[in-house]
This record gives sequence, structure tokens and C-alpha cells, in this order.
Amino acid sequence: MLSAAASAREILVNLHDVMAARSNAQAKLNQVVEIIGEALDSEVCSIYLLREGVLELFATRGLAADAVHVTKLAMGEGLVGTIAQNNEVLNLDEAASHPDFAYKPETGEDRFHSFAGVPIIRRERAVGVLAVQHADPRRYADIEIEALQTVAMVLSELIANAGLIDPAGPKDRPQQSTASIRLPGQKLVEGMAAGCAVFHQPRIHIEHTVAEDIEAERHRVYAAFDKMREQIDRMTREAEFGVGGEHEEVLETYKMFAYDEGWSRRINEAIDSGLTAEAAIERVQQRTRQRMRQIDDPLLADRMHDLEDLSNRLLRIVSGQMGTAAQMGLRQDTILIARNLGPAELLEYDRRRLKGVILEEGSLTAHVTIVARAMGVPVLGRVREVRRQITEGDLLLLDVNEGSVVVRPSTAMEEAFDAKLALRQKRRAAYAALRDVAPTTRDGHRVTVMVNAGLRDDVGALDVTGADGIGLFRTEFQFLVSATLPQRERQQRLYREVLDVAGERPVIFRTVDIGGDKALPYLIQDEDEENPAMGWRALRLALERNGLMKAQARALIEAAAGRTLNVMFPMVSEAWEFAEARDLFEQQRAWIATRNRRLPTEIRYGAMLEVPSLAYQLDLLLPQVDFLSIGTNDLTQFLFAADRANPKLAERYDWLSASILRFIRSVIAPARAAGVPLAICGEMGGRPLEALALIAIGIDRFSITPAAVGPIKAMIRTLDRGAAMAEMERLLAAPPRDLRGALSVWAEAQGVELG
Repeated sequence: MLSAAASAREILVNLHDVMAARSNAQAKLNQVVEIIGEALDSEVCSIYLLREGVLELFATRGLAADAVHVTKLAMGEGLVGTIAQNNEVLNLDEAASHPDFAYKPETGEDRFHSFAGVPIIRRERAVGVLAVQHADPRRYADIEIEALQTVAMVLSELIANAGLIDPAGPKDRPQQSTASIRLPGQKLVEGMAAGCAVFHQPRIHIEHTVAEDIEAERHRVYAAFDKMREQIDRMTREAEFGVGGEHEEVLETYKMFAYDEGWSRRINEAIDSGLTAEAAIERVQQRTRQRMRQIDDPLLADRMHDLEDLSNRLLRIVSGQMGTAAQMGLRQDTILIARNLGPAELLEYDRRRLKGVILEEGSLTAHVTIVARAMGVPVLGRVREVRRQITEGDLLLLDVNEGSVVVRPSTAMEEAFDAKLALRQKRRAAYAALRDVAPTTRDGHRVTVMVNAGLRDDVGALDVTGADGIGLFRTEFQFLVSATLPQRERQQRLYREVLDVAGERPVIFRTVDIGGDKALPYLIQDEDEENPAMGWRALRLALERNGLMKAQARALIEAAAGRTLNVMFPMVSEAWEFAEARDLFEQQRAWIATRNRRLPTEIRYGAMLEVPSLAYQLDLLLPQVDFLSIGTNDLTQFLFAADRANPKLAERYDWLSASILRFIRSVIAPARAAGVPLAICGEMGGRPLEALALIAIGIDRFSITPAAVGPIKAMIRTLDRGAAMAEMERLLAAPPRDLRGALSVWAEAQGVELG
């Protein structure tokens, strides 16, 4: 059998003559289905085109000729409609067995069993479907599917030039409006900013897909690769950051993609099939996008976004269309708009003018998010249809702290935003003034307030906020931003630097919480999980893949030589899991001791109580642990059986409910009796009213985000702990329907500062 490139090239050679002919579009399409069907030895080849929102059979070889322009399918209807709606490939040995199969009797297709179809894509949307069928049940070979996808790309040019593509529908056109609107999004990098909307890059439209001279196209791609790599090298050298930080690892990983031989080889193979350099890059990019749609793992998807960014850069170079907004230069305070960004692209912008970024996609672990945080640029992600809702030049008021952006604000909105910004700056100044003030209640009870961290840069928050230490250092972040498993020496260097910056203040390192919904591309899972948040992750995975945990244990122990090491194990569900993890660490300590290396003066072991089952083994667990932390984020979703990532369930539970507070209170008494310090880790402790409720049931240790330290300190210093405990005792004895409201009224009457 011919290779995918050879199969596609054989078809493209013949298609080149068809496209150059002076015949009308219908005649050309009739010839195209014959060429493809014959080349793939397929009894049926059909082309469906999107016309007025419906997929219409435009040409066929093998189906009834009378069905042409008669058979029509809605988007999502039948196999053809499913392919177009989902922008996906279908390859079936028995078409009728697919749940979306829809029989069209006028086509005479009942004698055909096998079916394969690919979308015809133009400007990132499906404008048609190319399908083949065969009487014998069989799956089409991968090389045949590859050939179909390459041909579909050329077809998009043919039908576009013939005027057969529907103009962009309402959802694809920018919304022309002067009305003010508020768009919600995901908080990626907090901050507030005002500026004019600037779109990151114009879409490059490929006009010629079939190559005249394959070797000439190959040389064009080689030259473009050289130029792109030179740009990346220069940008990573000139990036204006402080020394150290995860952003450096991000840029190194991004740079590694730029030099990836597998990627350049795939582009070369596409050129071998007969495509121009531009079309070959776009062809490989289409494959990347299709993979991204199939990837549930957000971390792997983030790495695919990096490849998408590099593809866009390479395409601009090879086509000579270099104009991104960065190259054109920013003329005023700017909020940048993009579907997604790569980390290097963000570095090209003038830091004096770039005030914020809005992404249609994006995630907390995306490389661009990490770099933006290091740059101090606010980022709002997951803003739906942002490129339709916003017009170039619109004034935007970006408030990532609130998770929204106001588009085309009224004068009153601008004034309110300015006042809020001024108030926030005033509050920040007031909170900053509390940096060296102890968080002590009005009746003299000292509360310990620590911060959560996961980046080297986060440790600086200790000095900025005056926090008591780091109550949760998420060690997995180093694993998430790396292209390969971080070596023990690299882990050790990070942990030592964190301890050095913290000085005498305690740091609690949580061992890696990976797996499940935080899968790593270099750590293969045995199978997909239907419910990854409750699956094979965190300590469960680490105990199974104990080589990873042994390396981390050695790195932590060696980094803490001569100091106290605090280690916490995540997602402990039974006491024996904790014991096994502690024993693993102790074995590594003994091994290091035999090498005459310095050891920590003390190792203190703790567990995270996130799984409710652990609360019923406290009699077994507490004698073994040195400290305990309640992880409220996971605990809440497990208690309420409500996925905290599902927006439909966000309002289904409230941290200020009797269920949560009673559960936490049930852990406090046995922990106190055993002399085990108990802390709250998570968002719940970082909200003033929720923190008030926790203090009122007996919690006096918190680990929260750095931004929450000031507001929580202010609340504590205005709170009478004894009075709060009495009020909470009353509320929990006979919980009102609105416990939050009742507590808010009490706090206001008591003059408690809630921010």
C-alpha cells in the first residue's frame, strides 16, 4: 500500500489539473469524487457542502445521481452532520451501528457498510464533508484517512474560489454594537486594568495549497524554521524577569518544542504529499487542533497550545505576513485579545502599554499564565465568543478579581471602575500596613496565618504580607510545567531555595498531587478515568509509582539538611496510607544517613484531610501525625457530591452550611485532645466571613492565598473570639435556613471588618 504522502500526492497531482481547468465548479466537483474514489479504490466518494446552514450533497460517485442537491442534512444530523458539527473524523466498519446514523433512502446507500468522513475546514470552521463508503465492512487505513484529510484541505480552496462556501454565519461575525456588556471569565492572573481592545493577530488565509515544486517548498519551510528558532532564542535571552522562577522552565519547554524534530518531520511529510509550505503547516496544525478537542487532560492541552502558537509563528514567517499587534506596536494602554497565546508571544509586547490580556481559552496551568504572572499582567481566561463580542478599539474595563470585563462602558461605569480601583489601592495600602502586625483577636487570641504557594516567586509573599510561614507548598507545579520528569537535583534546588527565602518561618511541603485530572504527559495512565478528581491520583498514585515519591523524598530531605522539614501527604483516605508514605520517607532518610550526608534536624509528618472517610479513622491516624490540615476545596465537593469545577453546581453548596461546619468541628476536639495542630488549607479560610465562622468553631491556623492575608488579618483584629464562639454555638444548635445571612448580620452589628 502506498504511504499517506504518496496516496495524497497521487490525488493532488490529478486535482491540480482539475482546479486549473476552465470548467464550472459543479463539473470540477464531479471530477474530484471520481479521482478520489479511484485512487482509494472506494465504491463511493461524496462531497457535502454547507449551504444556508444545511449540508447538501453536491457531488457523488457511487450514490444515486438523483440524490445530488436533494439529500440534505442539518448540522449534527447523521454521520455527515456529526462530522461537520464536531470537526472530527469518523471511520466505521459498520456505519449503521453508529448512534448518529441517519438513513437517506434516495441515495441508495443501504448496500454500503463501511464509512469514513473528514471535515472540509475553512478558517477554522467546517464548511463541508468529504466521505467515502464501501460495500464490505472494513475500517479505512490510517494512510487513507490522512490522504482524505489532505485532499479536504485542497477542496476548501476549490470551493471557496468557486463561491460555494456560505458566508460567515452570525456567530462568526464580530458583533457591531455600542451597548455596554459585561463578559464573565476565569480568573487566571488577578488584577485590574483599563485599556483599548487590540487583537493579537490577524488570521492568515492560505490561498494556494497545491505545490508546483516540492523541493522549493521544503527549502522555504527550512528557512522559516531557522528564522523562528532565532526569534525564540532572542526572546528567551532578553526576557525581563528576576532571577529564578517557573517561567524560566516554561520558556525552556517552549523552546524545546521549537526544536522538536517530530514536528518538523510531520510538516515535511505534508509537503511530500504535494502541499505548499503554508498548507503543510496548516495541515499539521489542523491535526493538533483535532487532538486538542479530544484531550481531557488540561495540562497536555496546554502543551498543545504551545505547539499551536509556534505553528502560527511559523506560518506568519513562511507567508511573509509578520504583522501581529506586537510587531505593529501598541500606541496606547492596551488590553490584548486572543483565542490563546504562547509564552513567547506575550514577551514581544511593550510592557509599558500592555495592561491586561483576555483569552477565549487559557487555564491556570497554561504556560502563558505563568509568564503573565511573572510579568505582573492581569489575565482573564475562558471568555466565550470574545472575538465576536469585542471590536478592535473598544474601551475595556478588566477586573480579574471579579472575574469579568466590561466592554464599551458608560461614563458612569468608568467612574465606578476608577473609584473601585482607587478604593482597592487604598485597601491594599491599609492591608500592607498590617504586614508587621500580629493577627490577634480583640480578646487576645493569636491566630496563625500562613500562605499557600507553588511557585518560587510566591515565596516572596511572606515578606510582603508578613505571613507566619507557608502552610502549603504545592510541589506538583514543578512537575506540571516540565516537559519531562524533573530530576532529583532540580527538585532539590527548588526546595532549598524556598527554605532559604523562608528563613526561620516554617514551610510545609505537600508531596506531589498529580494524576487524575492533573495527568502528566510523561507519566502514562493505564486507562482513562470517568471521575478523575476521585480517581488514581495524589498519594494513591505516588504509593504505586513509588520511584517518583522516593526521588522526591530524597530531594526534600537533602534540601532541608540542618533544618526542620515539614512534609504533608495529600488525599489520605485511610490511616495505613499515611503510615506507608511516612515509612517510605524514613527509608530514604536512613539511606542518606549511610552516605554520611547531612540530614534535617527533624522531620515532621502531616496529612491532608480531604476525604471524609479519614475523619472516621482519627483514633488510628492522630497518634502517627505531627500535624493535620483540612483541605476545604476537595472536602466540600466530596461531602456534597458536587464537582466544584462544574458551574451548574457552584450554587448547590455553601461553605457556610451547617454540614461543613459541623463536620470540621467534629475533627477539632479529637485533634486538640491528641495535641495535634489542625489547620485549614483552601479558599474557605481566605474569605473573611468563612474564616470568622471557622475561628468561632475553634480553628486558629490558616493557610490561604497571599492576597487574602490582609483582609483576614483585618477581620481577626476586629473580632471578639469568645462572642463569636457563643454565637456560632447558638447557630449550629438550630441552624437557620440562611446561616450566611444570619452570621453576616451578627458580624456587622459587632463591627467586624469583612472587607
